[in-house]
Amino acid sequence: MAGTFQLPPTPLEEFTLANGLRVVLSPDRSIPVVSVAVYYDVGSRNEKPGRTGFAHLFEHMMFQGSENVPKAAHFQYIFHAGGTMNGTTSTERTNYFETLPANYLPLAFWLESDRMRSLKVTQENLDNQRNAVQEEKRLRYDNQPYVNAFLLMNELIFANQANAHSTIGSMEDLDAATIDDVREFFRIYYAPNNAVLTVVGDFDNAQARDLVDKYFSNIPAQSDPPPVDVSEPASVATKQEVYNDPLAPAPAFVLGWKIPERRTPEFYALSLAGSLFFDGDSARLYQKLVKGDESVVSIEGGVDERRGPSALYIFALPKPDQDVKTIRQQIFDEIKKVASEGPSDEEMEKLRNSLCNDAVRGRQSTMYRAQRLAEFALYDREPRLFDAELDHYLDVTAADIKSAVAKFLDVDNHVILDIVPANIAEESSPAVSAAAPQPAGEPKQPAAPASQIPDAPRAEPESPKQPSVIPAPSTTTHPEPPKDPADVPSNVDTGSGPLHLKR
Repeated sequence: MAGTFQLPPTPLEEFTLANGLRVVLSPDRSIPVVSVAVYYDVGSRNEKPGRTGFAHLFEHMMFQGSENVPKAAHFQYIFHAGGTMNGTTSTERTNYFETLPANYLPLAFWLESDRMRSLKVTQENLDNQRNAVQEEKRLRYDNQPYVNAFLLMNELIFANQANAHSTIGSMEDLDAATIDDVREFFRIYYAPNNAVLTVVGDFDNAQARDLVDKYFSNIPAQSDPPPVDVSEPASVATKQEVYNDPLAPAPAFVLGWKIPERRTPEFYALSLAGSLFFDGDSARLYQKLVKGDESVVSIEGGVDERRGPSALYIFALPKPDQDVKTIRQQIFDEIKKVASEGPSDEEMEKLRNSLCNDAVRGRQSTMYRAQRLAEFALYDREPRLFDAELDHYLDVTAADIKSAVAKFLDVDNHVILDIVPANIAEESSPAVSAAAPQPAGEPKQPAAPASQIPDAPRAEPESPKQPSVIPAPSTTTHPEPPKDPADVPSNVDTGSGPLHLKR
């Protein structure tokens, strides 16, 4: 398969502005849209002890207005133009992206450059978005079964604080953050020399270069951010732990392994091993435990791809009255089987077919290409690796998978996290109590205020050097005001690409 399957090379032009902004252009005239992605080299790995959660906080802050863009108007401008957009934070980076009709490319550049240059980092915005993040923590983490257990897994696998703390961070750290802390964080990390801009779609390269120069070239560079030490000891931090979950309806468990960093031969092999174990209905663990024994409600897994030591996870939700230890041993037995025998020829063919299918389907999306090009430009300083990545996976042999599983998964160096529901935890520890319902809210709530939606700008706004021509917000109402994109949940880690979807 590796010798016969060939993808056409991706057209690329890359250049760097005098202020350090790296730009990648990839024209595609097949449909009249453009996708723009801006990746900042800042994630939870860059946060200092006592100052966690800043990267995720800025994912919210970046939608709160800048010198020429009113508060929350960024996504309203995009939606007015018929586009889509969002932003996400990971351990490795924070990204912002939009897809628009092709004639609105200048609008995307104007919006992204204005907040890179002049984000409104005010006490009011800090207080507002700090509260928004804390509410997100309550709603999506503290009020959901099993989620906080997953957050704990990083602390159990990794010993280095840069790797171990969660992306959402500590609410106490956010409470302690001052406006000076936040402004300094923005100055250091949201600079053009710490960012990559990628553009994919229907545009002319020369015109795009002129627009990039017009909107981004006069943003000043900053000193380089401090380097990050993500080194780890070989062993996991904690091998076994119990988490008492007051919201869990049934016992469950998570298994975790520390694996090599991305773009290494063993990482490629372990990523494919993960697909073999838990990717889809034909995966080994699904067939064995869901379809075969019918002992679990669900079995899921994922690979956490990082520039430093990475991780592989398996989550199992047993059916009521099923023995958790027996199910766990069946998983270990299946791992041992692959470590001793390797995948079958049929399984290898399925893996390769899936890789090729994902590569073709992914390339049909301008946004997928923009994001993946940005990753390779940011992490590896070589966007052309986008075309080479598939070959690295197709070159993995059954013997490679067998060897990697034996070395990294079929070992005692792993984490077992048992998730115990509140009613079971109470039997052994009366101090643990179930979450109590909150008092009912006031039934006669006042109506929400009319949304403040700015007039849509022209397809090509004036240069940000001339702020006087930017339209002021109007009081025009919108039938369905969009939510802040920072508050829209995402089930797929867009930083991983379809080759390694997070479950």
